[in-house]
This record gives sequence, structure tokens and C-alpha cells, in this order.
Amino acid sequence: MNRGIVVYVVVAVVLIGGLFFILHRKSEPKIVMSETALKVNELHEKASQLVNSQQLIKARELYRDILTNYPDAENIASVQKELEHLNMELIFSKELWPEKSVMHEVGPGDTIGKIAKNYGTTVELLKKSNNLSGDVIRVGQKLRVWTGHFNVFVDKSQDILILKDGNEVIKVYDVSTGANNNTPVGTFKIISKLTDPVWFNKGAVVPPESPENVLGSRWLGFNIQGYGIHGTVDPETIGQQVTAGCVRMRNKEVEEIYSILPMGTEVVIVD
Repeated sequence: MNRGIVVYVVVAVVLIGGLFFILHRKSEPKIVMSETALKVNELHEKASQLVNSQQLIKARELYRDILTNYPDAENIASVQKELEHLNMELIFSKELWPEKSVMHEVGPGDTIGKIAKNYGTTVELLKKSNNLSGDVIRVGQKLRVWTGHFNVFVDKSQDILILKDGNEVIKVYDVSTGANNNTPVGTFKIISKLTDPVWFNKGAVVPPESPENVLGSRWLGFNIQGYGIHGTVDPETIGQQVTAGCVRMRNKEVEEIYSILPMGTEVVIVD
């Protein structure tokens, strides 16, 4: 074959291949983020930076901004979970949460129990949020005290428990409720709290350390005999209607709400 022809063919092939590549690239769809997605990402990034710098109140406002103004955002579920985690971190921290906590200066005659009762909170929360390892406090010491008003809402149709402060959702937990829909509906109050409860099962006394004790690590009893919120020895059943009528939670999660819910907390259960 003539050398000139060979060169011509090679050049033609290269040009055709290049043209095909260019046309193919132009035909590929370009991924362009919407203005809404860009705004959500910007707010989310700022919130994460604020959390890392321990500016929790400011971070919380940004998370709430996303949930309120961009409810259809692609990552809205993860934003909700991050806000719930932040809410709990704030509750247990010493940081003041406007309208939900105050600084109390310990006076003569004050005790941990008396302060908790006067403010309608728990000794456990008072100690955790002030890094107290014991019950000893001193006159003049400043303690961060929770002043919010927790309440609980249980939706049996979804097997969820919603921890609220007033009307504001703090955190949503997956739970188990009664088989055959036998968890009672209505408005109840927590009137008893037990750590590592004994289970009285049809006349038998089942100690807390027994694997047969279905109550788990905590019990929060209602003002209706035999019903309450408790932990579990079968965490794999969470999310199912399998209990004898009580509301069942994972031990770690029931321990969390146990430490912050005072006696008298309202619990609303609906179908």
C-alpha cells in the first residue's frame, strides 16, 4: 500500500475516533444539583462544623431550619436523626438550652434530691449534666438544671415512642407493643420507676439477672396496674407487636429515657 495512503487512513481513523469521543461526552447527562439541594448541603455542612466546635444550640437551629424549610430534601431522614442525637447531647450537657434550662446556685439546705424535685426533673439528669459522681454539693456551687416538661407519645400503628418536650419532638424510638393490639390506649402517668426490676410472672418471682426476666434493665410503670415501659432481653423483637401489653424498648434506650423522665410524666398511647 502506498505510504501516503496509509498515513491518510491513520489520520482519518484518529479524527473519527476523536469526533466520536467528543460527541459521546456531549451526549452524557450532566448531574447538576438543584438550588434547594445546594442550600441544604450548605446548611448541613455549617451545622456539622458547629457541632464539631461544640456550638450545639446554633447547630440545632440550622438542623431545624432544614427540617422546617426543606422537608422533601433527599437526606432529610439522616438530618432528623442527627438532630435527635444533638437534642439528647444537649439534654445531658451543661450547656444552657434557652427556655429549657437554668443555672441554679446551691443554697443552704439544698440537696440533689430537693433541687430535682423543685424543678420537676430527675436526680440522674441533674448529676449527668453537671458531671457529678456523687450526691455531695456545696453552697455557692452553680448547677445546670433542666426546666423543660417531657412527655411521651406512643403510636401503636407504627410501633414508635416519641419523646417530646411540650409539643416539640426530641427523639423517636422504635418499640414493641402488645400482641393482638392489647396495649391499652389513653392518657397515663408514670407512677413507679425501677432499676433492674424483678418480674412477677403468674405468681413466680423472676430475678433481674435471670434470662427469663422479660423486663430488661428498667421499668417505668403506669397508673394502670401491670402496664408500663420497660427494657428487653429480646432486642430483635423491637418493632413488632409481641408483648403482653407493655411498651418494650432496647435496654440502652429505656435507660436513656429513664434517666430524664420524672415521676408523673404523661404518656399518651394511641392506636
